[in-house]
Amino acid sequence: MAKKKQTTTSRSAKHDSSKEKSSSKEKFTSDRRSIWKGYITFGLVNIPVILYSAEKPQEDVHFKMLDKHNLGGIKYLRINEETGKEVPWEDIVKGYEYEPGTYAVLTEDDFGEIARENLKAIEIEDFIDLKELDIMYFEKPYYLLPDKRGEKGYVLLRETLKNSHKVGIARIMIRSHQYLAAVIAQGSAIVVNTLRYPQEIRKPTEMDVPDEPVSNYKITKKEFDIAKQLVETMTIKWDPKRYMNEYKEDLMKLIEEKIASGGKKSIKHVEEPEVKRSNVIDFMELLQKSLKQKKPSKTSVKASKRKGKKSTDPKNKKAKGK
Repeated sequence: MAKKKQTTTSRSAKHDSSKEKSSSKEKFTSDRRSIWKGYITFGLVNIPVILYSAEKPQEDVHFKMLDKHNLGGIKYLRINEETGKEVPWEDIVKGYEYEPGTYAVLTEDDFGEIARENLKAIEIEDFIDLKELDIMYFEKPYYLLPDKRGEKGYVLLRETLKNSHKVGIARIMIRSHQYLAAVIAQGSAIVVNTLRYPQEIRKPTEMDVPDEPVSNYKITKKEFDIAKQLVETMTIKWDPKRYMNEYKEDLMKLIEEKIASGGKKSIKHVEEPEVKRSNVIDFMELLQKSLKQKKPSKTSVKASKRKGKKSTDPKNKKAKGK
């Protein structure tokens, strides 16, 4: 009897776990609007998928432009250069100036026409080794989720990418723009990361980087050894939660102080100490001092101080006070 009871409890726990997973998926899809529904294809395989942004919307600090004399809001108008009159949105079209003052006008239907064929399809054109993909090309991440009857094909593609350590290279239309994209297996998900085109990235050869042989810079073996030792002492396991938007927190604190003082809080300008510059830098001395200090980074110190600290957003305080 005891064994039966244990089995029932185990089944119940599994059922609760699956219900929890299901509800979290439902919450994800209900909380977030999909960008589009379509297909991802490789070869003759078509998989119905839904594209979502992988970025979490963050409440940013917004400022309104004001006239400093009476704090009146500033308006921006769409003015016709020739008539000087305001133009409503419905009368505005897009034009390409191919000669001074001469335009080829394109309507929304024109843009839709050239985008229609590829609007809802991600066609994988090639596969490359994951290690070949340079991080310089990465732009913005999206999640691909399987649509109805798409789970088997989705898992097939995901596991194939994982096991082969390959990345799919495709083109994708997002809001009337075509992007190059990498299709990557990440955990249980397939991630589509838009990529920059090669012509959008400057090459190191175009920049003034020090590219002479290392021996020309007269770095000693001891300097290399201590630099490596310093890196090792500062190395931790990657945990993105350690790093916070300190500027935003400081800004919200300042805004709160301004509100509390009726806008009278004055800003104290701290003069930065003058840095003595010299053509001769003793890297050995600097590296050795750094090793002796072995202090935690500024980020981790601030993060630990702020752990458990309530938000300083005055909007949140107003909401609580209601």
